[in-house]
Order: sequence, then C-alpha cells, then structure tokens
Amino acid sequence: MLSCTLIVAQEKEDSKEGWTKNGTISLLFNQSAFSNWVAGGENNIAGNLGINYDFNYLKGNITWDTKILASYGLTKSKNSEFEKKTDDRFEFNSLVGNKASGYWYYSGFLNFKTQFAKGFVYGKDINGKEIRTEYTNFMSPANLSFGPGMLWKKSDNLKFNFAPATAKIVIVDKNFTLPNDAYFGVEEGKSTRFELGFYASGYAKITLMENVTMENILNLYANYLEDPQNIDLDYTMNLVMAINKYLSANISFQTIYDDNAFEGFQTREVFGLGVNYGF
Repeated sequence: MLSCTLIVAQEKEDSKEGWTKNGTISLLFNQSAFSNWVAGGENNIAGNLGINYDFNYLKGNITWDTKILASYGLTKSKNSEFEKKTDDRFEFNSLVGNKASGYWYYSGFLNFKTQFAKGFVYGKDINGKEIRTEYTNFMSPANLSFGPGMLWKKSDNLKFNFAPATAKIVIVDKNFTLPNDAYFGVEEGKSTRFELGFYASGYAKITLMENVTMENILNLYANYLEDPQNIDLDYTMNLVMAINKYLSANISFQTIYDDNAFEGFQTREVFGLGVNYGF
C-alpha cells in the first residue's frame, strides 16, 4: 500500500490593517495491490486534491473575510466497472462587516456551494453487472445564500455571524427533478427553489497543543417558509498535526443534515500524511 500527500502552504502573519492571506493545497494518493493474498483484498488506486484558502482584509472599521474550500477525489478498484468519487466540493464564502461597537459589526454575507462533476447512484442489472444512473452534476445542486446580519468577530480565528433575513436559492437541472419535491426540495420540472430563513455561521481555529491545530466551521439554516423546525446543519473539522517542519498528519471530517437532500446525516472523512512546503 502506498500513500503520499503533498501540501503547499502560504501564510502571512496577521496585521492590524491590510490583507491577511493563508491556505493549503493538498494532494493525497493511495494505492493498494494484492496477489494471492489469503486474507483477501481488492486492488485499487485513489487520489484526492484539496484547497483551503483565506483572503481577509481589515481597514479602519471595515472587515472583509473570504474563504474558498474545494476538493475532488476519485478511486478505481479492480472489481468495479467505474471510477467513483471520494470527494467533490466547491464552496465560496464572503463576509463583510462595518464596526458597530466592540467586537460587533453590521454585516452582509454571501455563500455559494456546488460540486465539480457528475455524481451517480450505483446498482446492478438483472445479470449482476454494475450499472450507474446520473444523479447530480455541476450546478445541480448549487446553493446560493446571502443576507444582512450582525457579526461578532474577535479575530480572524474566532467569529460568528447571524443573518435573520437570509435568501437562499437552490439551483438544479430540471431534468433531474422528481415528484413530491424529492430532488433537493425543488418542484418537479423547475430549476430553482427560493427560501427565506435564519442563517448562522461560526468559525473557530484553536491550538489544542503544540503543533496541533483544529479548524471548526459551522453553518446552520432554518427556512421560515417551510418546516422551520428542521434546521439544516453543515459542520467541518480540519485537524492538522505537525510532526516536524516538513511532515504533518491531516484529518478532515464533515457532516451535513439537510432533509431536502437526505433524511439523515451525511458524513465524509479524509486522512493524509503530509509533506509541507511554505512560501
């Protein structure tokens, strides 16, 4: 089994005013091969590319924070007809604030989420051969949320935003829609769904111990127009454990609850041993 991760990082210390930029680019590769292995095993190869980047700006009473999260991964095993996605995510967040008092700011935010490539539902035909049906694609679904609110920001590493009048637009390919709004809540034959609700987001990056940091990203949303008690949740945890100047272990965990997409929790987890390079 071969596992290799390359992480390219760029960091700049926080400044009182101006731009603060930092981020990571990670490449994870895994390969397993078996021959006459009595315990069993399946030959496979997998790769995952991820980007986590921040652009933060401070000038007088104005603060403007932007984060880009992107990842894409594929795996191919010997006994499968198709390569399959292990990850597929693109998210853009932008949050601007004008100081009100203390750590509080009048704010406005924009959040956009989608995926890069087609997604499939897998099954077998009557002969037992693996088949797949296209279910998602780029911009299907896509979620666009925006609205005014109040931001509490102590630093770039600790902030919470509350937006009680958030507009949310769900965008899909109308050819994928299903009866009873079963495709991400969008009515059959239509390509968009409009919602109005309460949105709250939080970001906390903490040092657990020397050389170990944990980034927490939480988003909550309740739709006033339909079942406001069903709160959508999206939580991501990124844990970085620096072994030395050049090596680190990285764990990413995400869980989503959105009953319009799936009535239950969706989860994903990625682990990598990294070689770091800073510039």
